[in-house]
Amino acid sequence: MTSVPRVLAVLDELLRDAGPDRRGALWQLAEQGRELDANLVRLPPGGEVGEHQEDVLDVLLVVVAGSGRITAMGEPLELTPTTVVWLPRTSRRALAAGPDGLTCLTVHRRRPGLTIRSAAAPAPSHEGGESPCMLDRVCPGCGRLSPDPEPVFCSRCGERFAER
Repeated sequence: MTSVPRVLAVLDELLRDAGPDRRGALWQLAEQGRELDANLVRLPPGGEVGEHQEDVLDVLLVVVAGSGRITAMGEPLELTPTTVVWLPRTSRRALAAGPDGLTCLTVHRRRPGLTIRSAAAPAPSHEGGESPCMLDRVCPGCGRLSPDPEPVFCSRCGERFAER
């Protein structure tokens, strides 16, 4: 089956329908067979996403509404509507919303799926971390492990977790 281009969202309508108090992921690309992920995320006035590093994917951030600041590799960059920021993989960054909040669209390659290895295959010695039963609690946006046993949105970046 061939995919057909189509309108998936009208951002002005999403923002209007969400109301001013709604925060976190307002929309996400969820089409089957896609090679991209995209999220419309709103931070409240003064809201922050703590410093973090994406090791696997470049991220494109497009400011849709509000204002704020991103500190990337120690350098503050001002964010206003229509600002486009490239966040290369391995760069450290923190995000802070201004007095009117900040709404941005993030776009990146779709994360590679988890692979299943034979139980007989030894794990590489450099791997570690939490047991596989907690993988559904790892944020697909920033990689943070949620303390909530059934998270809906990431408390760090606002990304929606997969439906259970």
